[in-house]
Amino acid sequence: MSLAIPNGLDNTVERPGERAPLVLGDTTYHDITEAVCQVAERKPSKGWIIGFLIAFAILQYFGICILYLIYTGVGVWGNRAPIFWGWPIVNFVFWVGIGHAGTLISAILFLFRQEWRTSINRAAEAMTIFAVACAGTFPGIHVGRAWLAFWLAPYPSLNLWMWPQFRSPLLWDVFAVSTYGTVSLLFWYMGMVPDLATFRDRSKNKWRRMAYGILSLGWSGSSRHWMRYEKAYALLAAFAAPLVLSVHTIVSFDFAVSQVPGWHTTIFPPYFVAGAIFSGFAMVLTLMVPARSMLGLEKLITIRHLDNMCKIILATGSLVGLAYGTEFFIAWYGQVPEEKFAFVNRAFGPYWWAYWTMVTCNVISPQLFWVKKFRTTPWIIVLISIFVNIGMWFERFVITITSLSRDYLPSAWAYFSPTWVDWSMLIGSFGLFFTLFLLFCRLMPVINMAETKATLAKQIHMAHSSSEEH
Repeated sequence: MSLAIPNGLDNTVERPGERAPLVLGDTTYHDITEAVCQVAERKPSKGWIIGFLIAFAILQYFGICILYLIYTGVGVWGNRAPIFWGWPIVNFVFWVGIGHAGTLISAILFLFRQEWRTSINRAAEAMTIFAVACAGTFPGIHVGRAWLAFWLAPYPSLNLWMWPQFRSPLLWDVFAVSTYGTVSLLFWYMGMVPDLATFRDRSKNKWRRMAYGILSLGWSGSSRHWMRYEKAYALLAAFAAPLVLSVHTIVSFDFAVSQVPGWHTTIFPPYFVAGAIFSGFAMVLTLMVPARSMLGLEKLITIRHLDNMCKIILATGSLVGLAYGTEFFIAWYGQVPEEKFAFVNRAFGPYWWAYWTMVTCNVISPQLFWVKKFRTTPWIIVLISIFVNIGMWFERFVITITSLSRDYLPSAWAYFSPTWVDWSMLIGSFGLFFTLFLLFCRLMPVINMAETKATLAKQIHMAHSSSEEH
């Protein structure tokens, strides 16, 4: 049987009454292998080299700022009474949220057998790992004495003479984020094993062949290997799926279990989860739209993939907007003066500019995706996704800073002003993220070849059935 779409059936466009194909053109199994492998096998382009050098330079600057912070002390940040949680916690929550889309695409959509995930799940999983790495940087240095960060771990020690407070959500964070990172890493690596074996078999360099051979764990493609692989992958997907809900729920408890006005609310867990999926998909689109063009993967990462992700952004953005309105309603309905003041202060106080930036980016800009032309035009998708990323960072800023800046005691009110170190660490964390992502694009299979070929096989079968009917 031919491994391409039958003649006379153009699958490059969406036909009325039918869904757009997930693999475009007369693509064969061999074409998929070539398209993915050539990204790592060919010489790096000038664009990749320039991007990597810029990202790596920012990463080095990030490392210098961390060393300066440890040497000088946390006073170099803008944190001051009563705002002891400044930008480091804002950045932490932001990066944890960015990592949610990978697990949702890989685990939950896999369990629901959504085939459109196959071309984007690998890069989304990688972004999860890299975002968690960025997030994990900030709690370690926020404790002040970074060399004592291991005190967070509940290990038995006669010299420590104390234990972490297990009733504190800050300790729950340690377990939640570390579990999330570990399971996501295993899930990502497990899915790459067959493709790493393909890289191994195609490698002409001795050292690359050895490295990919070690990573592919002796994969031979036998029926026994595939059976065990599919069982393990499904099991890890089942483990990872609840983490989509649990991780950002635990992160929201950092705020929700406190007594601070503006934080003490039960809506935070679902609100944070929706916001995390919202920001995660925005980051996936921000990177994947340019990547599909620069790496020549337009036939594998199609407009249908982008359209589906835009619809998820539209849905979660609407949920986030509903949460914003619900917060104000509950503050009014509850008739607690401190709560009412906290939310009025958010919208009309000293940080009004941050609140309305958040609303504009998170609630208004995603509504443009109701228009199909906006969901299928790449540059518009990237622009709106960037606005969403900006808005979600401001959401964490508004929640953290505004509630602390004006607490119960007016004499203790203060205005938070970030220092150059705050700005440098925010920008530096993006340097870490983009450095890891560019290395991933260069060294690892960007697209899951095995699953994409399975999707193509089903597409070919359906095309042949359609041609026989006609």
